[in-house]
Amino acid sequence: MRGELRGLSPKTAEIVGGHLLMAGKLIDVDPELAYAHAEAARRRATRLPIAREAAGETAYAAGHYEVALNELRAVRRMSGSDEYLPAIADCERALGRRQQALKLIKEGLANSPDVAIRVELRLVEASVRRELGQAPEGLRLLRTEIEHLGSRGTRLARARLRYGYADHLEASGETADAEQWFATVVALDTEGTTDAAERLAALQGVVIDFADDGAGDDELDEDELDGDVPDGDVFDEDVLAGDPLVNDAIGDDIPEDDIPDDDSSDDDSPDDGVPDGERADG
Repeated sequence: MRGELRGLSPKTAEIVGGHLLMAGKLIDVDPELAYAHAEAARRRATRLPIAREAAGETAYAAGHYEVALNELRAVRRMSGSDEYLPAIADCERALGRRQQALKLIKEGLANSPDVAIRVELRLVEASVRRELGQAPEGLRLLRTEIEHLGSRGTRLARARLRYGYADHLEASGETADAEQWFATVVALDTEGTTDAAERLAALQGVVIDFADDGAGDDELDEDELDGDVPDGDVFDEDVLAGDPLVNDAIGDDIPEDDIPDDDSSDDDSPDDGVPDGERADG
């Protein structure tokens, strides 16, 4: 990232770097705010692959699939890598263009990708098959992939593949088998990257009751009744306006000599489809 930022003026590099840092920190806890940071960085540094990559990743996490598709396509052109091909295919799926998604998956698999990319492509393919009413085919694809890969690949890749298989089993009504496969995922996913433990507990009928200090058992907190967020956790424009890392996200002025020529018009923009709010398994 530092290498790419050297092409900007020191002031702009500091601001862009700050936005990218915040986008990375927030993507798992507040994807929408992470996307605001990444978009602020992208507008200041349109030609930097790292800025386009951050915009694509955070847009994907926030469910802005058309934006994510546009940005990740640009990253693929810039880098020549298929790293984001599964996410690109999943965006096509989420936008309702399932045949285009299958075409991209076939293209990716033909290039002999590494195990992690292959697993993600298969997960998207299985989701497409389920949406097309071909759930048994989706299950077959994932089971065949599990048998084909065996112990190859990282623990996370193997866990995600098995998580996808368990999810499809549960969706098909095969809850007993799904329970066994979620247990396998829990054993592999020692860092808790997936929510397999929670899915397994739900299938087993386990209810987790979090203990408190015993106070207020019969009364709900006022914030809980109103649905309010504690003041310290609010990210409104008044709060953000005081943060130099977020000013650009809400429309502050950008020095004219720091604005790169926008080449976004060259991006392939999707021309139809509406996001359905769903993502691939896991």
